[in-house]
Amino acid sequence: MTKNIEQAMNWRAAIKLFDPQKKLSDQQLQTLLECLRLSASSFGLQPWKFLVVENPALRAKLREKSWNQSQITDASHLIVFCRIEAMTDDHIAKYLAHTALTRQVPKESLEGYAKVIKGFVANQTPEQQAVWMEKQVYIALGTLLTAAAHEGIDTCPMEGFDKNEYDSLLGLREKGLRSCVVCAIGFRHADDPYSTAKKVRFDSADVIQHYI
Repeated sequence: MTKNIEQAMNWRAAIKLFDPQKKLSDQQLQTLLECLRLSASSFGLQPWKFLVVENPALRAKLREKSWNQSQITDASHLIVFCRIEAMTDDHIAKYLAHTALTRQVPKESLEGYAKVIKGFVANQTPEQQAVWMEKQVYIALGTLLTAAAHEGIDTCPMEGFDKNEYDSLLGLREKGLRSCVVCAIGFRHADDPYSTAKKVRFDSADVIQHYI
């Protein structure tokens, strides 16, 4: 585990060459998955599912649909980030029921909140809704990247894949899901060029502005 969060973020890199012999422990994997589960989302609705792909044969097929990038098969694990196909009343009701149970409050006390959520969703076109939910998925991706860096685990977020082929290979359409982005997680190979390259970021003055 790295010493502090700032050191962790400086250490983190988008690893291109993973060591296929090094695997996450069960505890390391569960820590990352729990951080994913706890990720923030708009209204707390969690319009996602995270698929942990370990099967070597399946990952080989996914690699073919990912521009043959080695991270897909060589990393310890591959996580496919999916959004739900549509934000339905059933999903909202499930979330509100879970909220009432978790916080031990009457369901009736959440009626105002339910109205706000449903009103927001109703004002979106299907295309706008898809973009909105995909943005929530990327919040979860950021959570994973940060948590992994803090734990000294390497990652490589990847958009270079055929979403339609992934959806087909993983049977996502039948499950009401759509793939958005994938992330390889594991440990860098000693020959990975990106792990030792100096991090290139604009200065704070270029990207941060204060209003006082």
